[in-house]
Amino acid sequence: MKKTTDVYRLSLQSKFVLTLTSVVAFAGFVWPFFYVGNLHWIFVIAIAASALLLVSEIGIGSIDAKSIALLGVMSAFITLLRPLGAGAAGLEPIWFALIIAARVFGPSWGFLLGITSMTTSALLTGGVGPWLAYQIFAAGWIGLLAGALPQKFAGRLIRGAAEKVLLIVFGIVASFAFGILMDLQFWPWVLGSNTQLSYIPGGALSENLSRFITFHFASSMAWDIPRAILTSILIVLTATPFLRALRRTYFKAAFLTPIEFKESARTFT
Repeated sequence: MKKTTDVYRLSLQSKFVLTLTSVVAFAGFVWPFFYVGNLHWIFVIAIAASALLLVSEIGIGSIDAKSIALLGVMSAFITLLRPLGAGAAGLEPIWFALIIAARVFGPSWGFLLGITSMTTSALLTGGVGPWLAYQIFAAGWIGLLAGALPQKFAGRLIRGAAEKVLLIVFGIVASFAFGILMDLQFWPWVLGSNTQLSYIPGGALSENLSRFITFHFASSMAWDIPRAILTSILIVLTATPFLRALRRTYFKAAFLTPIEFKESARTFT
């Protein structure tokens, strides 16, 4: 019998595709510090690699039809949550659902949930623009890391209050990490070239890094702190019933358990 604490295991093929995707996407975030020209085109490759990840997962049976159906349901749920905050002052009530769902269903599924929910919610809210690819991968990485959080400590399952604390801490870290990633894609273009915090094309790494850190703390705390607070509050309020419901779904739907038909033996006299 499969336990509800089991999580999806990435195949070697999926690990390779996901690693390649993440490396390429990460390069698209940090290119200002290693200037070699405008690298926005790099996300065309990264998004194609993400699609390949989904196809490869389906092809090798790591994600079955039931898992894909649940992926659609959870993506729709997160999509409907996003307009409630509309990103105002960082109040985005989507991260708790992504984090908790990825906690139950694992890193691969969490990554796919992040990219699909961010894509569909952007279409719903009209948030389609050059920033969307960055948001897609930031959400995917948050789902990936939430699904990879340890299930055991000192040989014992992490459950109850300890699990809730773990998710709250991760939610806070993820909220600030999302702000940093979004500023990385925003900073090179927003200030022009004539301020003390402006990006310097081809400038020294230390100089650009110092300018970015100052820019981030000067401009983003009013967004990152509310995002972290709201995410923490929603995890506190919903983690216990949400985790219980998703784990019950995992168990009852027998995810990844193949359907077998056995012919009953009869004895004729």
